Amino acid sequence: MFLLAYSLSAGHFLLGFSTTPALWRILESLFMSDSILSTDKISLVYTDGARSTHALREVSIQIPNKRFVGIMGPSGSGKSSLLYILSGLKRPTSGDVVLDNYRFGAHSDLDLIDLRRQRFGFVFQQPYLLVWQTAMENVLMGAPTLDAEARRKAQGYFEQLGITEMADKLPSQLSGGEKQRVCVARAMMNDPDVIFADEPTASLDHANGHLVVDLLSAYRERGTVVVVTHDPEMLQGADSVLLMRDGESLGWREPSEVLNAAGPSKTVAL
Repeated sequence: MFLLAYSLSAGHFLLGFSTTPALWRILESLFMSDSILSTDKISLVYTDGARSTHALREVSIQIPNKRFVGIMGPSGSGKSSLLYILSGLKRPTSGDVVLDNYRFGAHSDLDLIDLRRQRFGFVFQQPYLLVWQTAMENVLMGAPTLDAEARRKAQGYFEQLGITEMADKLPSQLSGGEKQRVCVARAMMNDPDVIFADEPTASLDHANGHLVVDLLSAYRERGTVVVVTHDPEMLQGADSVLLMRDGESLGWREPSEVLNAAGPSKTVAL
C-alpha cells in the first residue's frame, strides 16, 4: 500500500516510488475529466481537385481547466491546425469542439468571434502589434472596456512583465522579446478562460523565450494555457504535452519524457 497525492495546480503526481511514463499517462488520464475544452473526432481535410490532404485525422482530446499544456510534433504534424480549431479560428471538416457545454458546430462564425473576444486570448509567433499605436495602446486593445480600471490593469501587467518603461514606445522602438511580452499582456487583458500561443518563442533568443513561456505558465492559476512549439525545453514546466504526428494524436506525455527524447533546445541562440 502506498500514498498517492496529486497537485491540481502543478499537475504532478507524488508517489512513494518513481512513476514510469506509461503509469504517468494512466494516472494523468484520471484527472482529464475536469476538462474545459475537448474535441470529438475532429478531422481537417484540404482538397485540391481530386487530391485530398488530411491535416488532422479524428483527433479526440480533453484539456483540463487551469492547466498549462503543450502541443508538439514535427512540421506538418497538425499541431497548429489543432490549435486553430480549438480556438475557433478554423472549422473542422468533421467532428466538433466543446468549450464547457458550448459546441462550436452549433454556432455561427459571428458567435465564435464573440466567443474568442470574451473567453480567449492569443499570442502568435510574430508579435502582431499596431505599428501606429504605443505599447500601452496596443495592450488596451484587448480590454473589454476602455476605462480607468483597464489602464490600471494594463499598468500592472507592464510592471509584472518588466516593460514599464516601454509603455509609451511604438513597436518599432521595441526588441522582439519586448514586443512578445506586450502581446502576452494584451492576451491577458480580458481575463480569458484559455490563452492560445502558437510558436510564441520561435523567433526569440533563449532567454526571452524562457521569459515569455514563464509568463504564460504563471497564468494557469487563473485559466488554461495551450502552447504549440517545436522546442520541448519551452514546455519543461507544462503539466502535460500532447504529441502529434501526421495529423494524429499520439497521446499525452510527461514533459520530462518529451524533453529527454528530443535532445538540445531548438530556440534561437543569439
